[in-house]
Amino acid sequence: MIIGLGIAAGCALGALTALMGVVAMAFPGRPRPWPAHLLRRSAWLAAASAAAVYSLGLSGVLAAEWAVGDGADSTPAPACRDGFAPATVQGLSHHRASYLPLGFDCVREDGSTYTSDPDYAWMNRTSAVLALSAAALAVGAGCAAELRARAAAR
Repeated sequence: MIIGLGIAAGCALGALTALMGVVAMAFPGRPRPWPAHLLRRSAWLAAASAAAVYSLGLSGVLAAEWAVGDGADSTPAPACRDGFAPATVQGLSHHRASYLPLGFDCVREDGSTYTSDPDYAWMNRTSAVLALSAAALAVGAGCAAELRARAAAR
């Protein structure tokens, strides 16, 4: 768990560094052509932020997975039992951990399932939106560089 939190902290530090690069574009003395640099730095910011959010969720899934079978009343995963009504948890037999997307499928004895902690849903959505934004910004930076090269060739 410490490793997962360390990775999340490292990604968050990378996101803050990238954020400072984006903010630096607002000050005088910025590199030219500044739109291409801004797109590139924003892409790095979005990618680092996506990695930070995903690794935070991943460390949560791994911690819950490691807690299974570690003492009395530890099976199935606490993520499937904690915070749910007793009627929901009744008949719980096992769980299935998922790392992409993050979360747990909690399986009852009759075969029906329910999803665990709703915090994983926002982590999945946020990391997906940030990753797609990073890809779009990187493509935009590439297109801007291509257009600039074509204009210079004329």
